This record gives sequence, structure tokens and C-alpha cells, in this order.
Amino acid sequence: MPITIAIPFYNAEKYLLDSIKSVFAQSYQDWELILIDDGSKDSSLQIANSIKDPRVRVLSDGKNKKLAGRLNQVTNIAKYDYIARMDADDLIHPERLAIQLKILEENPDYDIVTSGVYSVLNDLSIVGKRGTNYRGVSFEEIITRRKGVTHAALLARKSWYERNKYNEALSIAQDLELWTRTSFKNDLKVISIDTPLYVYREEENVTTNKLLRAYKNERQLIKTYKGTFNKLYFKSLFKSLAVKIIDMFNLKIDLLQKRNKPLTKEDMEDYNYILNSIENVSVPIK
Repeated sequence: MPITIAIPFYNAEKYLLDSIKSVFAQSYQDWELILIDDGSKDSSLQIANSIKDPRVRVLSDGKNKKLAGRLNQVTNIAKYDYIARMDADDLIHPERLAIQLKILEENPDYDIVTSGVYSVLNDLSIVGKRGTNYRGVSFEEIITRRKGVTHAALLARKSWYERNKYNEALSIAQDLELWTRTSFKNDLKVISIDTPLYVYREEENVTTNKLLRAYKNERQLIKTYKGTFNKLYFKSLFKSLAVKIIDMFNLKIDLLQKRNKPLTKEDMEDYNYILNSIENVSVPIK
């Protein structure tokens, strides 16, 4: 069963080629790769256009429509019934597609499978791992954050994306809004595995500014679906206050390490396998 893989990118020249190489390093090779430019000002588009393979499509209209708009565009143009997404600065495990496709094909009542991640710095130094095992998630579990969905590690049925579009009015937290909305209407049939099949560069993602924006969006979702006067809303306000205090006093808290689990010897061997596979793969260049 062929898979559409989508990498939207914006000014990703430092990392894009490695992300592409991780697709070419997949053990499962029946795929198309859509590289969709969001108005990059650097050499990202040239890098994408340098790939010479009939399975690769490069799309660019010169506009900056933001991530949600590009992801909806991918749904409209994907050739195949399964869509895998990833971010342009991340990497994927060589077995990601094979493992996730097998799970979806064996579970026709589910629409989405997501995985655990290896958390890394920009230079690919590994920080830790995280992920959970579950089958199915409720609205209450999503809105209370008891369970989450690793957004960029998804493999989903195209039919699910056709029913459930991203909200293009949002510039951040588009994924959380989508999970909240779809779980509210009981259309979030997801399987999560804790196996780290995704390598997530998040060194610049855990910043004061981004955390405050994320919590603000979180409160908007809580207000929409649960109202204002509840413990979830006030818990989110408290988290924003805590972040502001930490920033005000320049307190150093390693948030990346705090949210991740420690690594085992087997994890390090697996991570090195990922890096070696990507380093040694051949990508056809024009």
C-alpha cells in the first residue's frame, strides 16, 4: 500500500536534506514524497528541487500560508490513502513507515497511529525519549492532557484528514486544536505506541514566548469546550504565571530533560542505527 509523505518547509536549509535522506533510508519504499515550500527566503527550495527521483514532488507558489494551510493542501493533493507527515528539521526511524502501516492495516477501525520520539538538540545530541502506549483516546483525556498525540509522527488515513481539516486561522497549536475538536465529536480513533520512531529537534521549541502562546491557545480551547470557571482553565493560568516568574528571575530549568525519560543502552544503539542509516543512504541529486 503506497504512502504519501509530506514535508512542509520554511527556511529549513540547515536541516532539510537530512530530513529527506531519512525518508530515502526507509525500509518501506512504496511512497511519494511531497516537499511543499511555504515561501522560504533561504536555499530550502533549491535543496528540494535538487532531488532527482520520480517519487518526489516539489510544490512552491511563493506564498507564506503557514503550516495549517500547507497541511490541508497536502490532503487535497496526496495521491495515496495513507499520509505521513514530518517537520523539515526532524528525522524519522528507518522502520517508521513499515511499523505504522502494519498497525493501521491490522486495525481498520482506527484512523491514526503515532509513536514515541527521541528528543534531540539541533546538533542531534540526544536528550531523552518519551512516548506512551494506548488505543483510543477520549475528549476528557485530550482536554486534560492525560494523553497526547505526537503530531509530526502521525500516519493517518487520508479519509480522516478529508473529514477533519486543520484550522488555518491558528499560527500555533493547530494540532492540539484538531485533537480537541475531533475528540469532542468522537472522531479521534488513534493508536499510540511508545517506540521512538521520530527524532524531534526541539531545542528552540521550548522557549518562554512559545510556552506562553501555547498556554494562551490552551485556555481558548478550554474556554470553548469546557467554559472559563473550571480547574483546567486556572491550571493553565498558573502554568503561564510560573513560566513568567522563571523568565523574570532567569532561573535555569532544563525543560527538555524534565519532560523526557532517561535512555537505555538499547536506546543509544537504536539511535546510532538511525543516524548511520541516514548518513549512508544515497539520495539522487540533479
